[in-house]
Amino acid sequence: LKTKKTDVELKNVLKNLLISYIVTAVLIVFLAFLLYKFPLPKQAIGVGVIIIYIISTFLGGLLLGKNMKVKKYLWGLLLGVGYFVVLAIVSLIVNGGFQNVSGNFLLTMILCAGSGMLGGMLS
Repeated sequence: LKTKKTDVELKNVLKNLLISYIVTAVLIVFLAFLLYKFPLPKQAIGVGVIIIYIISTFLGGLLLGKNMKVKKYLWGLLLGVGYFVVLAIVSLIVNGGFQNVSGNFLLTMILCAGSGMLGGMLS
């Protein structure tokens, strides 16, 4: 069977999205370790999670851009948006709907999309 270009592209996006979530999991465990060892203020937790999102989507966009070769910034943007969509769906399921969604929702979307796009641009 001959693989289509779109199949290869979809596989690359999904593979790099998975890599981004693995990086997220590792960094969240590291943040939890820091919280266990040191008395960090509550604001540090939120900032730490946002930094983790930025690092994860940047790295995913960077790796995806290296794989795709053309329009890397768009592929990075797609990865960042995909990362946010999965994150939002899980968050909405856990929170039981939109009533508990904070104002950081839009900011998180912009940071994920922008970090993925920047990663793609720098690849």
